[in-house]
Amino acid sequence: MEQIGHFIDGKRVAGTSGRTADVFNPATGEVQAQVALATKAELEAAVANAAAAQPAWAAQNPQKRARVMMKFVDLLNRDMDKLAEKLSSEHGKTFVDAKGDVQRGLEVIEFCVGAPHLLKGEFTDSAGPGIDMYSMRQPLGVVAGITPFNFPAMIPLWKLGPALAAGNAMILKPSERDPSVPLMLAELLTEAGLPDGVLNVVNGDKEAVDAILDNPVIQAVGFVGSTPIAHYIYHRAAETGKRAQCFGGAKNHMIIMPDADLDQAADALVGAGYGAAGERCMAISVAVPVGDETADRLIEKLVPRVEALKVGPWTSGDDIDFGPVVTKAAQENILRLINSGVDQGAKLVVDNRDFSLQGYENGFFVGPHLFDHVTKDMDIYKTEIFGPVLSTVRAKTYEEAIGLAMDHEYGNGTAIFTRDGDTARDFANRINIGMVGINVPIPVPLAYHTFGGWKKSGFGDLNQHGPDAFKFYTRTKTVTSRWPSGIRQGAEFSIPTMK
Repeated sequence: MEQIGHFIDGKRVAGTSGRTADVFNPATGEVQAQVALATKAELEAAVANAAAAQPAWAAQNPQKRARVMMKFVDLLNRDMDKLAEKLSSEHGKTFVDAKGDVQRGLEVIEFCVGAPHLLKGEFTDSAGPGIDMYSMRQPLGVVAGITPFNFPAMIPLWKLGPALAAGNAMILKPSERDPSVPLMLAELLTEAGLPDGVLNVVNGDKEAVDAILDNPVIQAVGFVGSTPIAHYIYHRAAETGKRAQCFGGAKNHMIIMPDADLDQAADALVGAGYGAAGERCMAISVAVPVGDETADRLIEKLVPRVEALKVGPWTSGDDIDFGPVVTKAAQENILRLINSGVDQGAKLVVDNRDFSLQGYENGFFVGPHLFDHVTKDMDIYKTEIFGPVLSTVRAKTYEEAIGLAMDHEYGNGTAIFTRDGDTARDFANRINIGMVGINVPIPVPLAYHTFGGWKKSGFGDLNQHGPDAFKFYTRTKTVTSRWPSGIRQGAEFSIPTMK
């Protein structure tokens, strides 16, 4: 059986802890590999290696670092299919979706090619008599990224791209559920010219996470995962003086107004709700039609679309819409929540609780489910299910609909489908959610904007990718300079002012 270790000092190394976790093939339920789980000592050794490599990397001018990113883009394009195949085999998502996972990460690396511009400071000539003032953006040193299972290429690339382009060294701790792709990315970066030790990938569980949070050399940590862990990491990072950006769970609402194109809205809901088996933090999991007539028409259009969805292993090619969920525990939790929705009075209009795929009976498959008449006190409404389950909550008015999204504890993404510009503008201005779609079901910003949720979906004041990422991974130093020619001698005891 394949043994997956770590990537330290430019090469793969075996783990030494003796502890491992199983890596499954979600389509069959079989264990296909074992991944090493690092000890605190292994993590600290990786940090020491990164700290030794970082000063020379930071000393390279930004253009040289950008050239590494340029070469990395070429290599990602070259190995796109290879990365996607490995990603699908460990995560379970379709091959097309896996390529999209890599592509959205690649686009952030393309943005990082602009690091020389993004790292420029500001300059003021003659800020005072003979005084010039300028600022510099300088790397933090060693930083860390802790990334989730559902995007094993995209989120690591979102973290490592800006961090490395800014001149930092990074410790990447990916999910132990699908660890292979991050190691492959590290190898490609080495091939692109990244010096050994600047990126170290350490696989592990909570012991490795706590070692990252406790290590005084690590200056910042970026995390994506569940809200309880996001809060834990943010709190622990603050205690130790680290910068932190921690992104958690979501419950994304899509409001459908009576004037919306309902065929467009239904298609959008099916793609956004069931793609990747619902294992996306930007998945639409709550449909909010305004008015019973709108709701009835929407359900009428949704049911045949949901019933027609094809579920299967990624090896089936383009014939499937989504694959299995990542683990047996995830499968069982999703089915438990579906049963709770039935028990609490929601109407299960598409019921696939008995779904089984011939030849893959032990796989972690969950068929598509559609609820109607869901209320906000039900568990399926309050909880992030992270599965192929769409809940319909009927609202009598626009104000009631927008209130549902605004009152929910999560604030990651939301959308509205309408033909009315005034309604769309009001929605975008008033909604207390970080990413908003207008007739766009999954409003994930492109690489040159920033990604981040509000409320319990995000902790920290700087978002992922875009200009915010370079601000997060650098410190600003401001220099005030004056040269001696013509300067009056003698001590000055008053505070400098512009007077």
